[in-house]
Amino acid sequence: MIEITIAFLFLLGAALMMLATVGLLRMPDIYTRISTATKASTLGVGCLLLAVIIFFDETGVKSRALAVLVFILLTAPVAAHMVGRAAYLSGAPLWEGTKVDELHGRYDPVARILHSPSDPENEPQISQIDAD
Repeated sequence: MIEITIAFLFLLGAALMMLATVGLLRMPDIYTRISTATKASTLGVGCLLLAVIIFFDETGVKSRALAVLVFILLTAPVAAHMVGRAAYLSGAPLWEGTKVDELHGRYDPVARILHSPSDPENEPQISQIDAD
């Protein structure tokens, strides 16, 4: 039964990593690519590391695999956020299907300050697709 669980986790992890690769190739802009790659690859690596934790009986291997798993779970979302923020500040275009840009007019790129959403002149910009 343990072998089936390990094989399932390895196959699921490999499938999720493949899904992350497909997401990088198929998504239309950098923001959706970041989301797809981060979520799918984090889950994929998590499944692979869980299989390693179950397979090996040595405490040293289990503790290192668990440490790597925790490190990836903590750092992958932060890294994705930073890449997305850098892309937004550098002017990377949004996909034409994006309906709302919630940061438009609210984020000062020079001072790097986010203005309050209650400020009426900083309403989210609605794309032309929704206006029609």
